[in-house]
Amino acid sequence: MKYFLCAVAVAAALLGTAYPVHAQTEITLLMPGPVGRDLVPELVSGFESKTGDKVKITFAQGSRDTEPYGTRQLVAHGRALDVSEMFAPFPEALASGNVDPHSATTIARIVLAVTVRKGAPKPDISTPAAVKKMLLEAKSISIVDPAQGTLGAQAMEALKKLGIADQVQGKLKAVGESREAEEAVAKGESDLFLGPELSDKLVDGVDLVGGLPKGASTPIDVVGFVSTHATDPKAAKALLEYLASPEAEAAYKAAGMETAH
Repeated sequence: MKYFLCAVAVAAALLGTAYPVHAQTEITLLMPGPVGRDLVPELVSGFESKTGDKVKITFAQGSRDTEPYGTRQLVAHGRALDVSEMFAPFPEALASGNVDPHSATTIARIVLAVTVRKGAPKPDISTPAAVKKMLLEAKSISIVDPAQGTLGAQAMEALKKLGIADQVQGKLKAVGESREAEEAVAKGESDLFLGPELSDKLVDGVDLVGGLPKGASTPIDVVGFVSTHATDPKAAKALLEYLASPEAEAAYKAAGMETAH
């Protein structure tokens, strides 16, 4: 976390000349919670201090078809904010006309990872074969319900990619969100959680083992858009550019995500 905060500070300093101060504007930002409830406010504070603008952040799930909706469903239902970040794919959101498709900007990629109970032996996940062995040996595996979140769907894709979806189906524990999955692991109700590789854990009592190798899982693109109804399109565009800047990528990398470039 110290490295992450330093990365944010450096990014803010380097970006100082790129975003001149102007009349203060409040920019609304919609973010998927898994991107990082610690990361985003710290990162945005650098933008605020250099531009004089204020950013109001709303966190939602990455994808959820029922209330409370995920970010891409909120956009599809006409509730896009000035800048909205979504997990790909998002055809309904684009079809809604609520975001400018030409503003599409990939800011980072979420890597699927393994989390275990704090103090438990950390399994080998260095190769797809090692990941497959770990999953087959686990007695219980927590995932986000695929019907409720992109991360759950990605976990199921990983199991299919490894050719063991049917073999582990009986020991999957599907829950509503990442926090519930981490709690199950912390309590010993699940051996592991297939969820996002992020430095800001949601609960105590768990340890992040690390991200899955590419042969076992494909990272999820996090893509940002400017709303077609943005109060100040210029300011919204500046925020999106900041969130995708090379300097900001250092903060994403420190938090456990893959950079977009």
